[in-house]
Amino acid sequence: MDDKRNIIMAVLLTGIILFGWPLMMERFFPDMANKNEVVEQANAPANDQIPGDKSVPSTNGTDIATGVVSEKIRPLAAVLRENPRILIDTPRVKGSINLKGGRIDDLTLSDHTVDMSKNSAPVRLFSPSGTQDAYFSRVGWAGDGVAVPDDNTIWSADRSKLTPETPVTLTWSNETGQTYAIKLSIDDDYLITSEQNVINRSETPIALRPYGLINRKRDLENIPPSEASTWTIHSGPVGVYEGAANYDVDYKNLAGEEPGFFASLFGTSAVAGTNSYDKDVSWLGFTDKYWLSALIPDNISDVDAKFRSGGGDIFQAEIAKKSAQIIGPGQQLKTTTRLFAGAKENDVLVKYQENLGVINLDRAIDWGWFYWFEKPLFYLLNWLFNLVGNFGVAIILMTFIVRGIMFPIAQKQFASMAQMRAVQPKMKAIQAKHKDDKQQQQQEIMKLYKDEKVNPLAGCLPIFLQIPIFFALYKVLMLSIEMRHQPFILWIKDLSAPDPLTPVNLFGLLPFDPPTFLAVGILPILMGITMHLQFKLNPAPMDPMQKQIFSIMPWILVFIMAPFAAGLQLYWTVSNTLTILQQKWLYSRHPQMKEMMAKEAEEKAQKAAADKAAADKAGA
Repeated sequence: MDDKRNIIMAVLLTGIILFGWPLMMERFFPDMANKNEVVEQANAPANDQIPGDKSVPSTNGTDIATGVVSEKIRPLAAVLRENPRILIDTPRVKGSINLKGGRIDDLTLSDHTVDMSKNSAPVRLFSPSGTQDAYFSRVGWAGDGVAVPDDNTIWSADRSKLTPETPVTLTWSNETGQTYAIKLSIDDDYLITSEQNVINRSETPIALRPYGLINRKRDLENIPPSEASTWTIHSGPVGVYEGAANYDVDYKNLAGEEPGFFASLFGTSAVAGTNSYDKDVSWLGFTDKYWLSALIPDNISDVDAKFRSGGGDIFQAEIAKKSAQIIGPGQQLKTTTRLFAGAKENDVLVKYQENLGVINLDRAIDWGWFYWFEKPLFYLLNWLFNLVGNFGVAIILMTFIVRGIMFPIAQKQFASMAQMRAVQPKMKAIQAKHKDDKQQQQQEIMKLYKDEKVNPLAGCLPIFLQIPIFFALYKVLMLSIEMRHQPFILWIKDLSAPDPLTPVNLFGLLPFDPPTFLAVGILPILMGITMHLQFKLNPAPMDPMQKQIFSIMPWILVFIMAPFAAGLQLYWTVSNTLTILQQKWLYSRHPQMKEMMAKEAEEKAQKAAADKAAADKAGA
């Protein structure tokens, strides 16, 4: 059974190398030439445009509204000066609202910086149309036979600044007796509430359909590797429909490109150009690894929603009332839409989920298959961080806790290994006696297991338990914005980034930056060394091929793990170290195991020497 267990491990690890390494190369080492080149689009063709506002009195799938996107790329500061604006000032969000079109198109996150340099700028989430990374949101109305505000409407405001204490109301009136108003309020975190109200002062009824949208420019050729969507971490369109999170849609297949390998394998539901939803839409928007913009309707059963691609790397998320609302003379129509625009901090998402009833907002974080297990691990890690004040120390403490929980299982595994080793001579005798009768051989071996009270499967259980544990920890450490830019000690300044110190350039003494695939840090090297020592303590595989695989596996994993977050490398290194200490302690409790291993090693050495002597004699 030991050999079978080793074969299973070899197959799993080989699969990781064969399939994981190409994915890692594609994700972390793409051609980044001209990554930050600014492209002028003054003469973009017509098919790179999304049409302007259209009336949508029914649910026939007609476009709702978009921004003009085919235009010359201009500096952010210049665009921000072009139109009158209302300032946004909260403890966590700064920016402004464009009174032309009533767009929320200028948002920065005060608590999160672009990098760890002393004068780093805050993370910019929204940018106005006409800039390199245009990204904005607005609400409005669509209707036939009635003038509605559009992208060129200049709104009036009753205040010059939006704060948590002072909401702002935007108003605009047409020439036929309708007055439109949008009351904007913002909380202390990342939620903006838009209360839409239209008053019909004309003598005839009108039909309007309130909507909200998020419009985003996303250059698919130059998405940073850390923000690229993979089969384990989703980045792109996201939402919750009928109570379940949906990560099936990504930018590329929405734009009409072929879905990737894993999208095809798991059968995404994305349709090129548009994806529509009409049942219990809780929220939808766009997610990056750490950031989210999401529209949240006030009535989940009364809205249609869709994602659309308009060409030119422009994508849009939309929600609208299922049907046009009739407003009689002297009547008014009120609608509320919320916009989440900020960092995917678990506590904030859960707060809105519980206090406002936003279904599964925390699933904006792509927890994946082991959600039920990852959330407790995250809460444990965050609690430890708040306790000790250092995320690296928290990871080490969490590793001790996880290994402590696994310790009783490891003891049973080791005892099972000792029992299996103890009955090896008897098994070999049975195999020799019934070498020509496999069925009888199996029956005798099963009888031996029963008589000796040996469970051949007991040694496999910890291996299969560690797979979901490691995957869950991988997701927690990779996705937690709480760990972003968190230092550990010495040279580890950011646990969410790879270990920056590598011996390839003599730890920075040589004046060159090695290629990414050679930039192997200290932590991955320590991980490889501890894994090698761990394998050395395990019983050696009887099959030479398995032995060869296990001898080179630690050093292959050094290169595979080098681009991953230092926090994950730290966890694996500490876990390996604890496993070594645990094995040493268990060997001291089971001296017969060590003696049997030494005896087997001696027998193998003698057999190898005899085979070599025979080969030398035959050669002579």
